[in-house]
Amino acid sequence: MTDTRGRTATLPQSLRGLRVKLTAWYVGTFFAILALLGGGMFAAITRQFDRELDASLRDASAEMISLARIRGPQAAVHDLRIPGRTLLLVDTLGRSIDGAALDPWIARASELALRRGTSSTSHEDDARILRAFAQRARLQDGTQLVAVAISDEIEIEDRYPALIAEFGGAALVALVLVAVGGWMLARKSIAPVERSVEHMRRFMADAAHELRTPVTAARSRAEVTLQRMRSPQEYIASLRAIERETERLGGIVEDLLMLARADAGERPIQRERVFLDDLTLDAAESARTIADRKGVRLEVDDFEEAPVNGDPTLLRQLVLILLDNAIKFTGAGGVVRIGVRIIGAIATLSVSDSGAGIGAEDIPHLFERFYRGDPARQRASANGVGSEGVGLGLSIAQWIVDQHGGTIQIDSTPGHGTTVVVRFPAEPMGQSAPVMAGLSSS
Repeated sequence: MTDTRGRTATLPQSLRGLRVKLTAWYVGTFFAILALLGGGMFAAITRQFDRELDASLRDASAEMISLARIRGPQAAVHDLRIPGRTLLLVDTLGRSIDGAALDPWIARASELALRRGTSSTSHEDDARILRAFAQRARLQDGTQLVAVAISDEIEIEDRYPALIAEFGGAALVALVLVAVGGWMLARKSIAPVERSVEHMRRFMADAAHELRTPVTAARSRAEVTLQRMRSPQEYIASLRAIERETERLGGIVEDLLMLARADAGERPIQRERVFLDDLTLDAAESARTIADRKGVRLEVDDFEEAPVNGDPTLLRQLVLILLDNAIKFTGAGGVVRIGVRIIGAIATLSVSDSGAGIGAEDIPHLFERFYRGDPARQRASANGVGSEGVGLGLSIAQWIVDQHGGTIQIDSTPGHGTTVVVRFPAEPMGQSAPVMAGLSSS
């Protein structure tokens, strides 16, 4: 990760660990879901197999009863053969029709069927699980019998390994996909945090650097002044220099405080119907002093009545920031033009200057805090008038524009000046009347 000034930023170890933990949570959660789903599916399949086996045993006993009624009990026992099924006919005394001895559990099932009509039971014997279904029946001569069909549940258990293998393979593939997807999702989720942390680190470093400069300058001036006795004029000059540095320091602190409140959402927006043209003219009058001192002519282009819904204090500050930048980076004898127009339902504020312009590589970064491109620095130092900015003004301007639902655009060509255009949703108005103002200074 590299910031706009070419410094390499190292991702904090805690964020890398958080990414790993998030991925582990994704995989662990999905594994738990798979385990619950697998357990539920296993139980459901087992119940389904049991139902299918019971239905098969019920059909076998019904077939045996039907054959016994047609051909007699003995014929039914000897002639009926169903693969995987043991078939018995039991009389009311609990004896097998063919004379074979009955296991106690089969005898109990038969006795229960005589009383209830049907019975179903399981029995574990020699590592086998046997399942029996008994059904009471009455033959043509009135004799009561119990038809018993028995099956080994091993045929059900034989299906489990294949099912478990298939489910396990699918679960393993799913876990791998979830791990990869979880890592990508965690990376995407952490990205805003990473940017915020890096932004905060860069912001703190830049703020410390910018605050250190005026503090160091003021302290150095005071130390030099106190090294020996000086004339009143020298003391006055030193105090004025210190005043300029502390004024610059105060401006930086105020801008930082405003941005901090904006980030925290603690700067309320007092919205009301205001006229952007009036606010712009008022701000231009305040900026004319700076323009006069620097020898820059301030001119007014098209000016129209432009009602907007916004905070008048913030909108005035926005205009002042744009005018201050334009004047600061325009040499003596240059021109700064301002204009306010209504285009459809959009109120448009434009500020253009005849300065040296801004390189295309710098324009995408102008709204970043503390960013100052090399052309900006060169112009400020070459002019030698006014205080050099610290790169916070346009960040504040963008925040003000965003809070008012507007857009801000900067167009510049090196050697041909810069134009900043701000657009706001306009408030409905009755009849617009052009406002011609003869504001100019030279």
